[in-house]
Amino acid sequence: MFTFLLWCVLFVLCWPLAIAALIAYPVVWLLLLPFRILGVAVHGVLEIIYLAITLPFRLLAAPFRI
Repeated sequence: MFTFLLWCVLFVLCWPLAIAALIAYPVVWLLLLPFRILGVAVHGVLEIIYLAITLPFRLLAAPFRI
């Protein structure tokens, strides 16, 4: 909501810049999309490595059930 109000103020003060920002936003979003997907993949791989390393410690710390 705040972003929309900020854009409205920009539109009133300098409408060509606001229209340019409105057109450039989807282009920038599409250019940054591969980096976001890569970030999700790297986070997943690092999480799997972390869980594989800490698994023995978590198994030793678990209470034994009979």
